[in-house]
Amino acid sequence: MSIWWSLHLRREAASVPLARRLLLGTMETAGVDPDVSYDLSVALSEACANAVEHGGDTTRGDFAEAYHVTAYLDGEMCRIEVIDSGPGFVPERGLRPARADAESGRGLCLIRELADHVHIGGEPGRAGTVVSFDKVLKWRADAPLVAV
Repeated sequence: MSIWWSLHLRREAASVPLARRLLLGTMETAGVDPDVSYDLSVALSEACANAVEHGGDTTRGDFAEAYHVTAYLDGEMCRIEVIDSGPGFVPERGLRPARADAESGRGLCLIRELADHVHIGGEPGRAGTVVSFDKVLKWRADAPLVAV
């Protein structure tokens, strides 16, 4: 069985827990192992927080722009994409380890640790950043939607 959902969210801090709760609820209902669900929810929270903080065109002063979250649970895999409309991001320059006393700067490294495959880049012909990550799913013994 496949499940997917997509959200169009305002770049506001309150949108981050909303996306996280929707993902956790979907995975719990489907019967995904809680440890896998937790890892993906933390990774999603980090990607959403980055979209909220960095994902708009600051030259226009439009901080109410939206970002998009899509989650796919398909067979044994979950794929999550977070797409913003910011100035873009060069992964090679942004994945330096944060200083031990830094209060931010660990999100993308954390996503890489929690997911199986991560892609950070842009969409051709469009400003913004796409953060997509996959993780192989594990299922609870009583999972109602186990892939066949």
